[in-house]
Amino acid sequence: MMLIFGLMLLLLQTAACLDQLCTFDEPYSIKQCYAALGHKLSLQMMLNPSYTDLYLYKTLNDGSRLKVFSIEKNKKYDYESIIFEYLKNVPLIINTHESIRNRSEFFFDNMTLTINNVTKPDSGRYTSFVIEIDMAMESDLQVIVEAPIGSVEVSIICSSNQTTVFCSSEGDLIIYSWTLNGKILQEGFNFLSSSIDLDKGTDGNISCSVKNNISHAQKTITLKPCPVSLVFVLVWCLQLMVLLGLLGPFHIYMRHTSGKKQEDQKVRMRRLREGHEHTAEDS
Repeated sequence: MMLIFGLMLLLLQTAACLDQLCTFDEPYSIKQCYAALGHKLSLQMMLNPSYTDLYLYKTLNDGSRLKVFSIEKNKKYDYESIIFEYLKNVPLIINTHESIRNRSEFFFDNMTLTINNVTKPDSGRYTSFVIEIDMAMESDLQVIVEAPIGSVEVSIICSSNQTTVFCSSEGDLIIYSWTLNGKILQEGFNFLSSSIDLDKGTDGNISCSVKNNISHAQKTITLKPCPVSLVFVLVWCLQLMVLLGLLGPFHIYMRHTSGKKQEDQKVRMRRLREGHEHTAEDS
């Protein structure tokens, strides 16, 4: 039971870490904001108690603005700000665009709009536009939605002269890095997968670290020298058998040739002696 509770707590902590909070800071400024696909994105407006109206726009591809969210005070009431109106239970006119209506909520205590289950179309430039009693201010956020890092997979392929280690994971804009026994081997940028080539005798703990702008993960495996390939052994044995098969007939041929040469040599020597003997008799 404790193990199950611990796993559930770990999953909840992991999910919470992927929830992002981005703030509209200085007026007439723009900054980047990264959000995790499928998780929460909280957009905090500028904290200013003198708002009379608040609007949140999203810039579309054609340059036009879509009103995503707005809070306007009811004009028949005359209070200094929407925060004070909320605290005094004065009705406010709140509008939410249909694209986020069923998956968003607004918190007045910190002036934050939270969008649940963020999708890729939620990416874009958002503008917070507030109207005060005597002026208007706006601030921009460039929201970028990325798929978080998934499980990391590491595999090994052995060849005749090297070991290749492959690493892959789900997610957007992935950056890979490798360590062997705590020492950084290589860092690189790749959208799909990454691999590294090592000497075939390399061993130790090799780690593949994967990260993007919103999450990270790592997997470590124990690397052992590659065993001798069975295919390589079979090929070597086949080559040896072929070589022995050739050496046998060659050895027999050489013995036969050598014996014949010795026999011919004996015949020549015998004929030479007989020739000398006939010459001596004639003389």
